[in-house]
Amino acid sequence: MEVHEIIPDVIDVVPEHVAEIVWSDDVKANMGNELSPTQVKFPPTKFSWPSEPDALYTLVMIDPDAPSREDRSVGEVIHWLVINIPGCEVSQGQVHAEHIGSGPREGSGLHRYVFLVYRQSGLLTPPSGEDAYRPRNSERRIRWRAIRFASQHDLGDPVAGNFYLAKYDDYVPTFYKELHANDPDHAD
Repeated sequence: MEVHEIIPDVIDVVPEHVAEIVWSDDVKANMGNELSPTQVKFPPTKFSWPSEPDALYTLVMIDPDAPSREDRSVGEVIHWLVINIPGCEVSQGQVHAEHIGSGPREGSGLHRYVFLVYRQSGLLTPPSGEDAYRPRNSERRIRWRAIRFASQHDLGDPVAGNFYLAKYDDYVPTFYKELHANDPDHAD
């Protein structure tokens, strides 16, 4: 995470554990490997991190490199936010930002897609408005900060993390059409 500057761009300390994030047998986040937007257009199917019995966790997925690594004026973009996850059972948590895959714009180079796992001290109830993420509204997702969210909800430092790199591929135009299909605030 330090080599790819996740520290200090996104968080202040390296998480103690690596979170296993898997889409299929041959598609996994592996601390900076390159995956294509086509490979990760759907949510991962398997997750694992050292979890405590009866503990709840928050999973965050962000792109800190919007619109590009050189110009991060729009990042962090929240790509997924699931709270109140019992252990590693992400499917049993509460989705507060629907998963959107990777969609780096053409010519924007490699983007870092970062997964962070936080241990909650109890049931998390976001303040009013935070649960109002429309499924695909891009405006609600920009300039989001994992470190600010963690501070607001007393989550402390992430207990696990992982990331992959992605750049534009032929799926990205489809991604943007799907992203804005039901977003009345966005005219393409």
